[in-house]
Amino acid sequence: MSTVEGGQIAGHLIVECLVAQGATHVFGVPGESYLAVLDGFHAYREQIRFIINRQEGGAAYMAEAHGKLTGRPGVCFVTRGPGATNASIGVHTAFQDSTPMVLFVGDVASDQRDREAFQEVDYCSFFGPSTKGMAKRVERIDEADRIPEYIARAFATAMNGRPGPVVLVLPEDMLIKMTSARPMPRVEPVQAWSDPGSLRDLREMLLQAKKPFVIAGGGGWTPQAAQALQRFAENWKLPVGNAFRFQDTFDNHHPLYAGDVGIGLNPKLAARIKEADLILAIGPRLGEMTTGGYTLLQPPKPKQKLIHIHASAEELNRVYQADLAINATMNAAARSLEVLTAPPEVPWAGWAEAANADYEGNMVPQALPGDIDMPAIVGMLKKHLPEDAVLTNGAGNFASWVHRFFKHHGLVKGHKTQLAPTVGAMGYGVPAGIAANIVSGRIALTMAGDGDFLMNGQELATAAQYGAKSIIVLLNNGMYGTIRMHQERDYPQHVSGTELRNPDFVGLARAYGYAGVRITRTAEFEPELLAALERNQGTLIEVMLDPEVITTRGTLSGITKAALQKKQ
Repeated sequence: MSTVEGGQIAGHLIVECLVAQGATHVFGVPGESYLAVLDGFHAYREQIRFIINRQEGGAAYMAEAHGKLTGRPGVCFVTRGPGATNASIGVHTAFQDSTPMVLFVGDVASDQRDREAFQEVDYCSFFGPSTKGMAKRVERIDEADRIPEYIARAFATAMNGRPGPVVLVLPEDMLIKMTSARPMPRVEPVQAWSDPGSLRDLREMLLQAKKPFVIAGGGGWTPQAAQALQRFAENWKLPVGNAFRFQDTFDNHHPLYAGDVGIGLNPKLAARIKEADLILAIGPRLGEMTTGGYTLLQPPKPKQKLIHIHASAEELNRVYQADLAINATMNAAARSLEVLTAPPEVPWAGWAEAANADYEGNMVPQALPGDIDMPAIVGMLKKHLPEDAVLTNGAGNFASWVHRFFKHHGLVKGHKTQLAPTVGAMGYGVPAGIAANIVSGRIALTMAGDGDFLMNGQELATAAQYGAKSIIVLLNNGMYGTIRMHQERDYPQHVSGTELRNPDFVGLARAYGYAGVRITRTAEFEPELLAALERNQGTLIEVMLDPEVITTRGTLSGITKAALQKKQ
């Protein structure tokens, strides 16, 4: 293979180390700065697959989706300068979403560094590891013999504590050096267990509560952890809400499920969280989206008692001062909680039943104009998609339809089924869906907006090249809908920068090798979905959505009218 007497070139060793760490797919855009690594992928092509993307942002999103889906670091390769800056959106998403990921950046040769060489960037400054940065660690590999050390550390850092991205920089001249170094063994994440004293305190706080509420989410969940969480909730009859865009953490069909705690929050659920006397946050970092702009829980000291369990000690007491902070990984935390002895009866049984009733009541849609009934379309997705289907989306009001009306079984059934960016990044859904199908072989359905699709729609070419199949439901309302909604609230009738002149999406999909269809009425959707599920190729279903239907609860003109009345 690549090994010769005295060793092999460093570029080949990097690929061998990735294979040793269990990587099966790598996403990227080729660059002359890491040709030696590309040659390594050729040498090890039977063991690891290099997926050629059309833009580094799409490649980084695919790697991030891989990390979410598998719990192992998604891997991305890009070239220096523009390649790295394009990929930074995926790194930022992985950081805020707590997703394990490793980005490799081909760099200028060592003897050209610090001269502003062609496309040279200071990656330590750019990716800036810190609580406000984009990566957990940024390192340059200058010595070929240390490649196994750096890669093993990158995988460990990406998975341990709060999962996140690591950036490794590869000088071009280092990659062609000979080395006899060998890969290090596969790294597994370390489990941090709750201390017994804290668990006793947690139980005592639960026994004293009258209106407790669980918020579950964040990175690091496995099917085993989700199943243990469900047993804990059942033992104690606790109402559970899933954090923003972690809606597959707790079974949405369960009678203790209270809904998703995120954007477009059910007003009754928002009131319930504020009314609770104890919040048990298991996994989420309690960011802006999950806390309703830091209003559901007031920082730095919420009026509710707060138990915060998180895998990272640095995250605990950073924004919210908890009454009880527990540093534990999700597998360990959930398994510790499920064995806590519950009393025969709890005073909040009615409270939990009411929380679930509010959630089910939120499934009843408001009447909205137009020939497309989006709740009915989501109902068809629930009816026909298999239980293990992966749903993906980018950022925009269009995502609120599946967030509100789709029910996930999710991890408790053994599969992660939601890939969505808590960072609020547009363009995520299309590449994430393609990556999900490539990596898992499962049905992947993407909900996209027209503006959202155009940010990474070129990755349909990647899907076609590798025989990947995703189904894209593209809601076309001719605008950047979320921004237009905010625009009408703050500057009613002053439309600026939010109108879109769109291409022929059906023709565009077909040009890339997907099937493309357009519907204008609700009744047209179901046969097209069934046909898409039967095809061997991917399908884009363009849904012509009335621009008035701007949210799941109201119209654009209604928002404008309310804003004008407020200004009078």
